[in-house]
Formats: sequence, C-alpha cells, structure tokens
Amino acid sequence: MNIGAGYTGDVIVGGPADVRELPDLTITKVAVGPFDNNCYLLRCAATGEQLLIDAANETGTLLRLIGDTGLSTVVTTHRHGDHVQALVDVVAATGARTIAHPLDAPEIPVPTTDPVQDGDEVRVGEVTLRVVHLVGHTPGSVALLYDQGDGAPHLFTGDCLFPGGPGNTFGDAKAFSTLMGDLEAKIFRPLPDTTWIYPGHGKDTTLGVERPHLAEWRARGW
Repeated sequence: MNIGAGYTGDVIVGGPADVRELPDLTITKVAVGPFDNNCYLLRCAATGEQLLIDAANETGTLLRLIGDTGLSTVVTTHRHGDHVQALVDVVAATGARTIAHPLDAPEIPVPTTDPVQDGDEVRVGEVTLRVVHLVGHTPGSVALLYDQGDGAPHLFTGDCLFPGGPGNTFGDAKAFSTLMGDLEAKIFRPLPDTTWIYPGHGKDTTLGVERPHLAEWRARGW
C-alpha cells in the first residue's frame, strides 16, 4: 500500500505545493488566498488529463500549477465565496468544464456545465472519482472519493470534514445533525481508517485519526 512517500499535505499560502504520486494519479495541493484555501490539482498518469478541485483564489498560482498541459475540469465543492474567487478566470483561460451539485450551482459565478448528484462518477483521464453529497455546510456540498482498491482511499472533503470535526453549520442544529448523519453514513461507516482526508482548508488527516471523536462531536454540537 503506497499512499505517496514523502507527502505530508502541510502547505502554506505563498509556499510551495506538496505533491503525492500515486500509481495512477498525481495529487498536487496548494494553499491560496486570505482564507488559506486548499486547491487540489489531479493529473491522470496515463493520459495527462487534469482536474482542479476548487478554483479558490490566486488565478496566477493556479494557472502556473496547471501549466501547458491544460485543464479539462473544475469541480467546485460548494458555493461559498472563498472557494470560487479564481473560478471565472481559470475557466476563461482553460475552457474547462465545470462541475457542482445543482443545489449550490445557482450561487456559483460560472454556469455549471455538468451538474452531479450523490453517487455520480467524475472522470479525469482513466481515473474515476465518486461524488459524495454531504448536506449541512451548504445544501449542495460534495466530496470526491478516489479508491484505487489498495485499502487506502483518498477523499477530498471540501469544507465538510476537517481535522478535529465537521465543517461549520453556523449554529443551525438541524444542519449540524444532517451533516453528522451524512458523514457517519457515507464516510465513516463504509470507508476504512486508512482513508486520507484532503480538506478545503488546513492540514490533512485520516479517518482513523478522526473516528474516535465522533461521539464527542455529536455531544458538543459543532
């Protein structure tokens, strides 16, 4: 099981990207903007096709990361403004198709060309990612799961799961309960502890690190 030797996921705004080389997929993580957003560039090893998760900020940084290879797809994990500041310019420069959940799409500043629902597949070259709809942080938040079948899945969670707890539900008890329910049913129950979590801000984590704290999160209500 190789989850990418040397990769830590610890990046800072203005600093270098961190790169994880998997057998079929390269994951490049960079931090951008005043809210320390994480953007993830995924490149299929077989075809070179590239997909960006959240064009959050710093268009120049993202276009340099994309390079001359081009960009086929941008996935926006949710509608919040700090995750879309570079979306208009990145799409204009690359012609990439745009993916989001239809419940969030109307508030995203670029039309969504390919709306997705829970369980849909998103392809980058020969690599398949599965959409996981997680309700609570926003109505249309999505995570993307890459499971190469080696016991160490990779999950890009947007702002729905971080080290230390679920994403912000802004004091809404119903939204918190819904988000926790989705995280437990769709993430923690079916996926192993080795699942690597790539969040929308800050450091990475694993489900194994976070799983013992589920009851604590429920009890505190955030």
